[in-house]
Amino acid sequence: MLRSLFTGISGLTAHQQMLDVTANNIANVNTTGFKASRAAFQDTLSQTLQGAAAARNTAAGAPITGGTNARQIGLGVKLAGTEMDMGQGSTQSTGVATDMMINGDGFFVVQKGDNQQVMYTRAGGFHLDQMGHLVTADGAVVSGIKLGATPETQPTAVANVKALDLSPLLNGYDASGPIYGAAGTPTGKYVSYSVDPSGTVTAVRDDGGTDVLGQLTLATFANPNGLEKIGNTEFNMTGGSGDPVFGAADSGSIGKITTGELEMSNVDLSAQLTDLIIAQRGYQANSKTVTTADQILQTLVSLKQ
Repeated sequence: MLRSLFTGISGLTAHQQMLDVTANNIANVNTTGFKASRAAFQDTLSQTLQGAAAARNTAAGAPITGGTNARQIGLGVKLAGTEMDMGQGSTQSTGVATDMMINGDGFFVVQKGDNQQVMYTRAGGFHLDQMGHLVTADGAVVSGIKLGATPETQPTAVANVKALDLSPLLNGYDASGPIYGAAGTPTGKYVSYSVDPSGTVTAVRDDGGTDVLGQLTLATFANPNGLEKIGNTEFNMTGGSGDPVFGAADSGSIGKITTGELEMSNVDLSAQLTDLIIAQRGYQANSKTVTTADQILQTLVSLKQ
């Protein structure tokens, strides 16, 4: 009797967790770069009342007893995990030059905090700060490399990731080219800049010339579903995701960068509302199991009266 009671409770817990996952998806239906999740259930260990038995024959081969199957009673359900949907979200055109969208499997690489923790995101709503860095809405700095006369190479490990330095956009240029940092005396300034599909940032001089300043660093993972959500539409690598593979956009499966556009949430609202109904009905059905078990226990207690 108590077994069915606790089995029903496990169903209530699992469907409550499904409801939590679905509610979070619906809440983030308009969140830039958000990836929806779904709850996956599995049954718990069953109680074996009697094990399976093989058939027995006589020495002559005639059957004495046929084989029997095991007698098992399930003990409920549990949340096996949450699976992320890493499919491409819809496109929203903004016309803002620093808004970027990845058409492919890549992630923007960003850093934040005193220890410059490396994180990954699909949300490309950036802006240029007063130091000449592209930053996210919560202040994480976008990573990249310098190009030009002495180009750098894309990092091969997390330890080599560094911020994309676009300070020449603020400092201008001199006879030797773009001025990074505070060094140099500017003889001219940049009037505009653009980012091409490979993530290369090209600045336009006031004399009509152009200089290549740098390139964004993107990353891909062997198992992106294994990434850990850490809030602010950012992810951490885990043992399940594998190590990041860094590279430039428009190469391999990383994808191309489109400016002036953002990748919106990939939440399918109609599917989520359907899951909401499924979670609700599943919860109601399991609550009925608990109620029925309670009524039977009450009947048993009443036998003595």
